Amino acid sequence: MILIDGKKAAAELREELKQEVTELKTKYNKVPGLTVILIGDMAPSQIYVRNKEKSANEVGLKSEVIRYPDTVEEKTVLEKIEELNNDESVSGILVQLPLPKHIDKQKVIETITPSKDVDGFHPMNVGNLSSGYESSVPCTPLGCYLMIKKIEPNLSGKKAVVVGRSNLNGKPMAQLLLKENCTVTITHSRTKDLKAECLEADIIVAAVGIPELVKGDWIKKDAIVIDVGINKTENGLVGDVAFDEVSKVAKALTPVPGGVGPMTIACLLKNTVDCFKRSQK
Repeated sequence: MILIDGKKAAAELREELKQEVTELKTKYNKVPGLTVILIGDMAPSQIYVRNKEKSANEVGLKSEVIRYPDTVEEKTVLEKIEELNNDESVSGILVQLPLPKHIDKQKVIETITPSKDVDGFHPMNVGNLSSGYESSVPCTPLGCYLMIKKIEPNLSGKKAVVVGRSNLNGKPMAQLLLKENCTVTITHSRTKDLKAECLEADIIVAAVGIPELVKGDWIKKDAIVIDVGINKTENGLVGDVAFDEVSKVAKALTPVPGGVGPMTIACLLKNTVDCFKRSQK
């Protein structure tokens, strides 16, 4: 079985981006800029943002984090986003989720101009992705897609099952696989016979948030399995896939942690560079 090393894949992608940023600096005399807005002091968000900042600096992006207390008014945040929309030195804007209850997530997402939406959450980017047009793609599914392509460059005709239907992972993942001419089934926690669906699949992407839901006897021999889940249990962190069982059957599998996570941040940098290049056209 091939263990899909997300750290290695992310390091390779960062190296490619670093070279690209150097070339863009020579060509345009400026570099892509990523601005992250962080509200409140939730520990996981703090860690994510710190990692994003470190990775952005590593590849040569201009990086800025704007911090607000969780008592900040929604109006203040929306005004700051509008200001960043009009700032030519900012190529990408990301507002770290989750947000405090008094701030409307949808309003925040829709205020970011689509051409600077590095999370790929703006309805216009969602629509462009589902129509097969150029768009920013949410970072986690994009990372999954790039890892699948490393294992199997030609996905045409493959049967893919996506377990989970979130706007963050399941739906955009399905769109990316459709674009590659896969036959895609979206399943979820209420699918009648989930095991039977999974047994048909050449590719499984599990992103449903249920610890070790996908078992070894759910997997067709030589399937590629991507585990997006990260769940805290008594036995530590586990994914949505029963790793030990599935590793005996699958052709390739991502570990948790160290699989999809590192690629998510690398793809955020990729989206920032891509937004910059589109803005220069």
